[in-house]
Amino acid sequence: MDSPVLLASRRDADVFVLDEARVLRRYRDGGDTAPEAAMMAYVAAANYPVPVVYAADGPDLVLERLDGETLLDALLVGRIDNDSAAELLVDLHDRLHNLPARLGAEPTDRVLHLDLHPRNVMVTSRGPVVIDWRNAAEGPADFDVAMTALILAEVAVGQDAHLARRARAGLTAFQRWAEPPRASQLRRALGMRRVNPTLSAVEKAALDRAAALVQTRPG
Repeated sequence: MDSPVLLASRRDADVFVLDEARVLRRYRDGGDTAPEAAMMAYVAAANYPVPVVYAADGPDLVLERLDGETLLDALLVGRIDNDSAAELLVDLHDRLHNLPARLGAEPTDRVLHLDLHPRNVMVTSRGPVVIDWRNAAEGPADFDVAMTALILAEVAVGQDAHLARRARAGLTAFQRWAEPPRASQLRRALGMRRVNPTLSAVEKAALDRAAALVQTRPG
């Protein structure tokens, strides 16, 4: 049998083509994908747009192969504008946060993606599909919103000037559409990003500037 063909590399995983309908997502640091698969199955049962999960085994997930492009790519080539992309991101948050927690007992807890940014939304022939659920958890909805805003801000204060300009415009648009998260949830998101092993030392050093940018909402 031929080795699977590498389709994409992310910060913590590689994605390989298995056939026309399936891909293999393999986490480089190992781990157990069963919780991620269970969360995806839970939201899929509520008609939230995620890839079909065919199998989960150790660090490997066999997933539906999606057509289309990421929302980030669509933004960069001008197939979608910042306001439309921001409205879509907020809608995906709202739809997700309408779902009660799968495991938690707190009535106000909701399903959280905690990595819901333009690179993790695929624009496909069946509509937007949210990918990469490894960080998914449960808790207050505005924690998820704070995390998205902070991740956008990280790019906006990053070293790539072109991406920084685009991310700053994207953050401004997102903040126009999204309900502002509580300061406590932004601090919580900041703490989580500080210990994220996929961030470089340079990226972590810029986190305070990113958080300050989030706090400076558009007028």
